[in-house]
Amino acid sequence: MPRIPVLDEASMQTAESQIPQLAHRAGLAAHRRAVSSHDTILVMKSPSGDLVARQTSGQVVVLKTLPAATPVRAGTVFKRAAKRASKAGGR
Repeated sequence: MPRIPVLDEASMQTAESQIPQLAHRAGLAAHRRAVSSHDTILVMKSPSGDLVARQTSGQVVVLKTLPAATPVRAGTVFKRAAKRASKAGGR
């Protein structure tokens, strides 16, 4: 089994800087594969904000109009509300 090379800090930062580009390319490739597959229905969000299904025939059907996104300022921190204790007296 070959040894894994040890990366110095500069090599690691170079590799990490490529992650967004690799993720973008992988997402595009997955979308192309899904669109080109003729045996499945592709459900996605359209640029206009609708939830649509692309049929195998190429026809696009609007499933639902999604609500507008809620604008949030950069750096806003959200905290999840505490869960209520169940009344069932489980474990």
